[in-house]
Amino acid sequence: MTEARQAVPADTAEWRPASKKRLLGTSMWRGFRGQCPRCAKGRLFKGFLKSVHECDACGLAIHHHRADDLPPYLTVFIVGHVVVAGFMGMEEAVELTMWEHLAIWVPVTIVLSLVLLQPLKGATIGLQWALKMGGFSDTGEPEETFG
Repeated sequence: MTEARQAVPADTAEWRPASKKRLLGTSMWRGFRGQCPRCAKGRLFKGFLKSVHECDACGLAIHHHRADDLPPYLTVFIVGHVVVAGFMGMEEAVELTMWEHLAIWVPVTIVLSLVLLQPLKGATIGLQWALKMGGFSDTGEPEETFG
């Protein structure tokens, strides 16, 4: 389904679609990829976990999001399930010493945690924007989605 977009001068970064719905899946996917959940053009992070103050493409204020505890919780949940399942599966398949298991599973745990934390925080910010939570209400900003 394509949306009709309003014509805006080419030098203007802000443009608005005809639809005013905020698509949950699209917003979360954009956040997961580190993009603005509204326009997908601007960056969402200026550091590893530090979000930008506002989107440099569409001007969406991001600084007030409340993505505090959910991203680490989801990271622990996902990594824990992957690592425990992998450990138990490997334990059944081959016989390794505890040091060999530690040499495998500690780095896997650290790498998976670092790889997932920022995308999960971005997805949480996208979730909050799509559901108008954590300061992303209708007041002060237009209700729109670019997807």
